[in-house]
Amino acid sequence: MINRKLLKIIVCPVCKNKLFLKKEKLELICVIDSLAYPIIDNIPVLIKDRARKF
Repeated sequence: MINRKLLKIIVCPVCKNKLFLKKEKLELICVIDSLAYPIIDNIPVLIKDRARKF
């Protein structure tokens, strides 16, 4: 699982707002931009083109 300390400092690369962990899908969620960034092998992939819109 992703490091809790990292979760406190990591932000959305688009709007710089806080990201929330969605454990069941292993994603970091930005509610402002409606984007879900995947976590692959415990590494957040914070690339807008790799995020899914929700």
